[in-house]
Amino acid sequence: MIEWLTDQFAAVQQWLFEAVVQPLVFAMGLGGWTEDAFDATGWLLVGVIQILILVAVIGPLQRWRPAEPVRDRQAIRVDILYTLIHRLGLFRLALFFSVTPLFDALLGELRGAGWGTLHLDELWPGVTDIPWVAFAIYLVVLDFVEYLIHRGQHRFSWWWSLHALHHSQRQMTMWSDDRNHLLDDLIHDAIIVLVAQLIGVAPGQFIAVVAFTQLSQSLQHANLRLSFGRLGERLWISPRFHRVHHAIGIGHESAGPRTLGGRNFGVLLPWWDMLFRSANFEDRYDATGIRDQVEPDAAGRVRDYGRGFWTQQWLGLRRLVGRA
Repeated sequence: MIEWLTDQFAAVQQWLFEAVVQPLVFAMGLGGWTEDAFDATGWLLVGVIQILILVAVIGPLQRWRPAEPVRDRQAIRVDILYTLIHRLGLFRLALFFSVTPLFDALLGELRGAGWGTLHLDELWPGVTDIPWVAFAIYLVVLDFVEYLIHRGQHRFSWWWSLHALHHSQRQMTMWSDDRNHLLDDLIHDAIIVLVAQLIGVAPGQFIAVVAFTQLSQSLQHANLRLSFGRLGERLWISPRFHRVHHAIGIGHESAGPRTLGGRNFGVLLPWWDMLFRSANFEDRYDATGIRDQVEPDAAGRVRDYGRGFWTQQWLGLRRLVGRA
């Protein structure tokens, strides 16, 4: 089944590249970038498929059983912009022209220093090289890395100053997953790509892992009153489980108000939260956001995280340097 899906995807990617992307590349005088353009076509195709699934499947689910009424459509429209930027490859295109050469040089230095690629799918010949087994192995390993990254985003004040933008959404929907500061995304993606390279994730497998993870996260962020039940909640992260992570005063605080920490950091699997005792399985659907958005500080002020894309990005940088 996986091989059939892979073949179908490759066929559509090849057609889209030859019919649309390649002529544009040559028309722009960028014939030397055809291989990279072909890879970008794959990411574009994945993004289009994801957006179609969001609109056709997760959207109706939100309308069927919303966790809360829709009161702020402007906030949702800004999140849609974030989704289009990331899922259609615009962010990756910007990275390609800005930091990819530096990143490739870093990987070259690591390999030159003896840090060779460990191919996890070759550890048990005949078993781990089965496509779906290899996919599952890489999915679990990268999900653990995602958990560690997420804990870091909530542990270090400088990182939280960027990641807070994601949590400042008070009208959470299926579009909210990509609502991130671009610098936060750069740090996150650099770590994931580096680990993927070092453990030997093939390009096709990497695209599949990323696409699967993103779709699951879109469902988790959906305005959807949905739990997977006592057993299911411990096997896969549900919208209910992740909404607790976004709940004001619960999901990203610990020990007391305005203290970094939190619950339910897992991205796909709740196992890491269970292992490190950061899981909260309460059946609750609280308001989302950050305490300092709704509760004044000692000076009577609440924090502004911005309403528009560029304002949110600028305020994130100001928080990073302690000016907002």
